[in-house]
Amino acid sequence: MRRFIFLGIFFFCLSTLFGYGQLTLESCHEKAIANYPQIKQYGLIEQTLEYNLANANKGYLPQLSFSAQATYQSDVTAIPIEIPGINIKGLNKDQYKASIELNQVIWDGGTIRSQKNSAQAASDVNSKKLDVEMYELNDRVNQLYFGILLIEEQLKQNVLLQQELERNYNQIKSYMINGIANQSDLDAVKVEQINARQRNTELKTGQEAYLRMLGAMIGEDIPGSQMLEKPDITLLPGNEIKRPELKLFEAQHLLYQTQKQTLSASNMPKLGLFIQGAYGNPGLNMLKNEFTPYYIAGIRVSWNFGTLYTQKNEKKIIDSNIRDNQIRQETFLFNTRLQMLQDNSEIKKIGDLMKEDDQIILLRDNIKKAAEIKVKNGTLSVTELLREINAADQAKQAKQLHEIQYLMAIYNLKNTINN
Repeated sequence: MRRFIFLGIFFFCLSTLFGYGQLTLESCHEKAIANYPQIKQYGLIEQTLEYNLANANKGYLPQLSFSAQATYQSDVTAIPIEIPGINIKGLNKDQYKASIELNQVIWDGGTIRSQKNSAQAASDVNSKKLDVEMYELNDRVNQLYFGILLIEEQLKQNVLLQQELERNYNQIKSYMINGIANQSDLDAVKVEQINARQRNTELKTGQEAYLRMLGAMIGEDIPGSQMLEKPDITLLPGNEIKRPELKLFEAQHLLYQTQKQTLSASNMPKLGLFIQGAYGNPGLNMLKNEFTPYYIAGIRVSWNFGTLYTQKNEKKIIDSNIRDNQIRQETFLFNTRLQMLQDNSEIKKIGDLMKEDDQIILLRDNIKKAAEIKVKNGTLSVTELLREINAADQAKQAKQLHEIQYLMAIYNLKNTINN
């Protein structure tokens, strides 16, 4: 039983060691967005919308108001006749009134509905703006991700170069015994070995910096570049543009339309019920000069014609904003299509270069092998051999660079059109 438990733990540790934490480019995109502090604004936008809609809905509730006033007037209403034996006391010039009024909307001309639509449209605009900002993270992740992969390939090639130089160093030492080479030839190889080790140090330092930056973006520690999965060379995406900026332009257009609705609603008549209870001197009976309670109930129609003066200009302002939004959308699509042409041109250029890489490497290796034979025969200097070794190494590095650049160009095009 213990044997089975031990084997289970062993295989679990193996799977954890080799499989856990493998990162893809797409998973890094998702984690970078989830880790970005500004992601919290989505929740704030939703909360703000809920509050605005709740406030707009309260416009349908009965509205209670209180008012009080004390006035003194220069003259009051009086009966212009005298009746013998009857003393009709006139009203006081100081008058007082306190009232509570309850209003219930029956029809508001669509004001509350337009307020709710405007709140929803404004929330959508803010959300789409945040989508655009979040989308920009993808390009930053791509630069770091492919930068790490490129350095990893360069490190692998550097190891092969150091092995090649070590082999040549040992050969030159044997040539010195036979008198074919001298100490300066050995020193020349040693210099190249030191240069290769220095290049290895530079690459590792750059790789560690890139890994720290990518780890900070996704909120995880990345112990090594082996954690990153190299993306497959996928088919080129289509030409349909699905960028979040387009949804933002659409949301802004809807917002301007709701502003038109709000403007139209503000110019409509309002109908409602009201009841007013008051206590004052005088009351409704103007001939009764004392404090008395009273109430008034009825239906009220109101229509503010003052907004008609500016309605035409305000509509023109909104129409101007709509046109400006359309122009910005057309400009965005124009620039995006230009970027697509540039991305496709870059993909084609690198693809054409890649077709010749293997042949260049084969020829450089043949030249290097021929140079080694010439050095062995004493017909070529070690300096010239090192030049051929470096040329062969550069050819292999160029192939690795082209492969990563090709992948990056494809994903740049995908990022350009969001496909």
